Amino acid sequence: MTAHFGKFVAYYRVSTDKQGQSGLGLDAQRQAVMTYLNGGPWKLIAEFTEVETGKRADRPELQKALAACRKHKGKLIIAKLDRLSRNLAFIATLMDSNVEFIAADNPHANRLTVHILAAVAEHERAAISERTTAALAAASSSVVPASPQPGKRPSRSVARPPMRSPPTSAPSSRKSKRAESAASVELPAP
Repeated sequence: MTAHFGKFVAYYRVSTDKQGQSGLGLDAQRQAVMTYLNGGPWKLIAEFTEVETGKRADRPELQKALAACRKHKGKLIIAKLDRLSRNLAFIATLMDSNVEFIAADNPHANRLTVHILAAVAEHERAAISERTTAALAAASSSVVPASPQPGKRPSRSVARPPMRSPPTSAPSSRKSKRAESAASVELPAP
């Protein structure tokens, strides 16, 4: 592994309060950063953690991390590019901000590679959003209100069983399946 030198400022981000409270995603990001920095005369100036969706551009902890990078002439280090943002314009703006950043999972990425990876991350964000919307719509269509008691409003929902088509009569034995299959084959006229 290459020995790293210089000053670094770490930035970690998770999207939900639940992820922030569990710390699992943050611990994995911290471990990725420390693994990358392992060896060499480097100094970790500060670590900033944010619990915020990647869609938002106004992130106070990221602004503090960037300010620390400028003040100490350090590099911003992140575990993965998509932890910084899944928005190509956001990443492009950051690239033009005169703060160098490194993604520990792809440390040799150049400007072109970062743009491509950011475009892929943005596309993935849109795909995740579409899948989530479709799943929630499917889940809500399979729930119906419970029958209320006289004079009461429904207070819970009951899952409706999936609709099933009526059973078809299937041949009962293997021999009859073959016979049925053979009977459906049309042979050419002699």
